[in-house]
Amino acid sequence: MIKGVDSERIRALLVKKIPQKLRRSVLEVSLDMAASMQQIVRKTFTKAQLVTDRFHVQKLAYEAVQEMRIKYRWEAIDQENQEIALSKQLGKTFVPHRLENGDTLKQLLARSRYLLFKRKELWTPSQIHRGELLFERYPDLQIAYTHAQELGYIYSHSKQKGIAYTRLAQWFNEVETIGYKSFQTVIRTVQAHYDTILNYFDRRSTNAAAESFNAKIKALRSQFRGVRNISFFLYRLAKIYA
Repeated sequence: MIKGVDSERIRALLVKKIPQKLRRSVLEVSLDMAASMQQIVRKTFTKAQLVTDRFHVQKLAYEAVQEMRIKYRWEAIDQENQEIALSKQLGKTFVPHRLENGDTLKQLLARSRYLLFKRKELWTPSQIHRGELLFERYPDLQIAYTHAQELGYIYSHSKQKGIAYTRLAQWFNEVETIGYKSFQTVIRTVQAHYDTILNYFDRRSTNAAAESFNAKIKALRSQFRGVRNISFFLYRLAKIYA
């Protein structure tokens, strides 16, 4: 465990701690899209192939969908506020319009957050109904959700690098054609990391285990509202997770 993210400092420590023979034996490193981390790997593990972790790429697509949902939710909140103000002017009690499932429009958008992360076949009956109401009113959101899920499908069902290359190129062109602003970051990311994204399909390696452990560390740290005694914190980590 190395403190900080300074690439030169981390690289110097890795060179000091790991013999060159071992570093040259590393064939593949799965990592996120941080430029500093890529620089460390390229200079330290010179024989290693860089792999952009699939979950970081998929996360960008999911976040693009959520950005659209949040935008629509703010519009729904603003619309409701205007209706409340108008009701006050007319001396009437405001009664919000409720959909078939009992949600108001802003509630529909708020409660649709988690279903937009899941595949349709994993939706609960209530999520299925909510999803139908959502997509009926926001077809752009359905298109964005479908494209985000298609990216996951490419990762899950492409067994060869050549097939993945073709499918990713087709997906990229489709996303570029729809022109959604929230997907522009996804497009630029795919362009910038195309080679390392495709490297995933050689061995289908991910750093999911490291990400999961990192999440556990953050959860433990949050329980104590931060860490003062680092040595004791590391001792607790070793006792719980080692």
